[in-house]
Amino acid sequence: QVQLVESGGGLVQAGGSQRLSCAASGSIFSTAAVGWYRQAPGKQRESVAIITRAGSTIYADSVKGRFTISRDNAKNTVYLQMNSLKPEDTAVYYCLARQPVAGDYWGQGTQVTVSS
Repeated sequence: QVQLVESGGGLVQAGGSQRLSCAASGSIFSTAAVGWYRQAPGKQRESVAIITRAGSTIYADSVKGRFTISRDNAKNTVYLQMNSLKPEDTAVYYCLARQPVAGDYWGQGTQVTVSS
């Protein structure tokens, strides 16, 4: 059973930076597209950034130019570097690994709170 564990969340001031990590229990990331999603209170979960198996990246318009997703397959870890954080970035951030056959794996989420 694959497990994903997010870390790196916490409280940060507006304009600051934070890096989230998503560590997998197995070598899943080399065969999966991986994405970061977030869910704010009272809102639907939304896609923030995705990195495909080929290494292409896709970002939500709201984070373009501020967030960067990257992967280290050797460490079975995917990162989300978040810069110029805004209060509206406050949410629980989740990691998703999507494999073509095995399906989707979600992490438990990590809270990011940006104070104004």
